[in-house]
Amino acid sequence: MHLPHRLIITAFLISHLLLLVACSDHKQDKDKNKGKNVEVAVVERQAIKVTRILTGSLEAMQTVRIFNQEPGRIKQIHFYEGDTIEKDAILVELERDLIEAEFDKARASTRQAKLDLKRLKQLPSQLASQDQLARAQTAVDQAEAESRLQQTRLNFTQIRAPFAGTISAHFKEPGDVVPIHSHIMTIINPHALKARIYVSEILLGYLQKDAQLTLRIDALGDTQFPARILRVHPVVDPVTRQGVVEVQLNPVPEGALPGQLCRLYLSTETSPLRTIPLASLRHDAKGEYVYRVDQEGNSRYTRVKTGLQLNDRVEILEGLANGDLVIVKGIIGLRDGHKVLFNAPQAVKSPPPSVNTPQTNTPITHKGP
Repeated sequence: MHLPHRLIITAFLISHLLLLVACSDHKQDKDKNKGKNVEVAVVERQAIKVTRILTGSLEAMQTVRIFNQEPGRIKQIHFYEGDTIEKDAILVELERDLIEAEFDKARASTRQAKLDLKRLKQLPSQLASQDQLARAQTAVDQAEAESRLQQTRLNFTQIRAPFAGTISAHFKEPGDVVPIHSHIMTIINPHALKARIYVSEILLGYLQKDAQLTLRIDALGDTQFPARILRVHPVVDPVTRQGVVEVQLNPVPEGALPGQLCRLYLSTETSPLRTIPLASLRHDAKGEYVYRVDQEGNSRYTRVKTGLQLNDRVEILEGLANGDLVIVKGIIGLRDGHKVLFNAPQAVKSPPPSVNTPQTNTPITHKGP
């Protein structure tokens, strides 16, 4: 008695479910024919202006380590860290008593040699042979050379500043006995600073000597100071794939010191690349793809091969041509062959978009093989 009743209820539910599915399919077919609203972008070649913020450290353009060219005991040191010095100022004095004695001895020998030569020249020709005169002249030359040698050694006991600057470090004290070529102190020129920046090999080719840039020093706040590229090193590190660029501050701002952290704002314009918005790129098990709009206004599943990724845009190497339309928004639920509705996009005009990348020294990523 209850079995037929249950069969009737089950049949009713199945028929009702089939009706709902049919209505749903009909609605989807209707929506498909009507078209889905999407946003599109034009595939085109354009030069991308890339702005990178790269970190480095300030360093003095002139740094000289002071060594002694004569061994001995340090008698006096006139300047220490932070002291400002003028060119040719006496920095260090070594004991010189022994060398002064050698110098006096050489001068006395020179006077005697000259006196001997003069006497020989005053003798009659038959008493002074040419050989004796030549020997006497040689003695004079040797004595004068010895005098110059001792005078040079005497000068080396007073170490002078090669340029005007500041003492940045010293390593010896008065009373120390130093062998020849000992590092006594270091001098820098604080009025000429540069920064050594490591740049990705991808951007290195776009940098030219004397190009004008801006540089920010963290210790001095958010102000950006003018700088120029001093030189671009011709070698790239085979491990990091980065090259070295030296940037000079011009002029040096007040408060800037060697060793401070600085950030270089590096803007370069790439050669024209075929790009699309990164938002239009999708991935599946087979790789990368986009939805392209065909001439009939239908979406087309299209495989692509990408290259450089420049912030919110990505380079297209294969799969799309200039002028193609790719769907940027409204992709969820989209299938191949769906009708789409969109407003005609505007082509990107000059100036090219500026791409601001994070504050890092990581090179631009390349997604190609």
